[in-house]
Amino acid sequence: MRELTLKYGCNPNQKPARIFMQGDRELPVKVLSGTPGYINFLDALNGWQLVRELKEATGLPAATSFKHVSPAGAACGRPLSDILKKIYWVEDAGELSPLACAYARARGADRMSSFGDFIALSDVCDADTARLIKREVSDGVIAPGYTEEALAILREKKKGKYNVIEIDPSYRPAETEVKQVFGVSFEQGRNEIPITGDLLNNIVTEAKDIPESAKTDLLIALITLKYTQSNSVCYALDGQAIGIGAGQQSRVHCTRLAGRKADNWYLRQAPEVLGLPFRPEVSRAERDNAIDVYIGDESEDLLRDGSWERVFTLKPAPFTPEAKRAWLDGLKGVSLASDAFFPFGDNIERARKSGVSYIAEPGGSIRDDQVIETCNRYGIAMAFTGLRLFHH
Repeated sequence: MRELTLKYGCNPNQKPARIFMQGDRELPVKVLSGTPGYINFLDALNGWQLVRELKEATGLPAATSFKHVSPAGAACGRPLSDILKKIYWVEDAGELSPLACAYARARGADRMSSFGDFIALSDVCDADTARLIKREVSDGVIAPGYTEEALAILREKKKGKYNVIEIDPSYRPAETEVKQVFGVSFEQGRNEIPITGDLLNNIVTEAKDIPESAKTDLLIALITLKYTQSNSVCYALDGQAIGIGAGQQSRVHCTRLAGRKADNWYLRQAPEVLGLPFRPEVSRAERDNAIDVYIGDESEDLLRDGSWERVFTLKPAPFTPEAKRAWLDGLKGVSLASDAFFPFGDNIERARKSGVSYIAEPGGSIRDDQVIETCNRYGIAMAFTGLRLFHH
């Protein structure tokens, strides 16, 4: 099959819509369930490239949770601690396969942004992973295959309308890619430079030690950025992205956005949050929303005037700014990557508040000395990769 009709383009008024192959090549994808749309396929194909590269870089199954052509989370399949199982709402799932752990991590990093995601999996989807996907609000999934049990589970989702796409893992596109904007064709060579540990050899700071675990996290962050709308930065820890900032015109705003997401990921693990007395009927998505408010600047709105009664059985004690800062001071060893150089040291000042100890960025700013000096002030090790990763 060389062509697939879509229900519509980016918006319902944009018809007709299709994906197709030039020449005599076949489409590398099959729709096993549902009717994917234009944005679904943009997310699916970008997500597939991301997880394929993560698998190659780490040797572990990988997953990503995509929304509007940028990842909300990306992770490899490391086991989950009891605390991570709790904050990712998978305590009841029993022992999970490595692929299911990867998806739980990818989905759990920023659950609010992942609401209604499109999922990409590096490996054949198994039943453990399918069961996690089935109970989340999601638009679809792409993988190189599905077990019979997994496919049966996914075909039950959304009364059979859930989008399930299979991709040929051997497919490789042409070296040159083309797209149109306003009737004008753009052509460029694909961004195929491999992201490996060699990119981390040029350490320009006084601190020189980057442990292997941090190198893996930096590779995860860099690969994630390769498929994130620019400007973008990514915080990573323990084999997963914990904060992704995408599409910001100002890099420091991007660093702040991603840093706040990383902070929220860690604040969810605080005793004040783990002990929140949720009503049993409150859904996971509603719990995520309530937690976001509770740990955010609007917590007073949740706790005043009895509005807390809708989600909690008891009124929680306030999570004060002082208590939040004290907890965040325990976040250490975080890795941070940027898709282009940091132009000022203010990015480093913000990053270190979220526990950043290791940084990878291209270098090349006229203020590199200032950025390096700021890293030296806080004992942060930084590697200049020499590789920009803009994605549009």
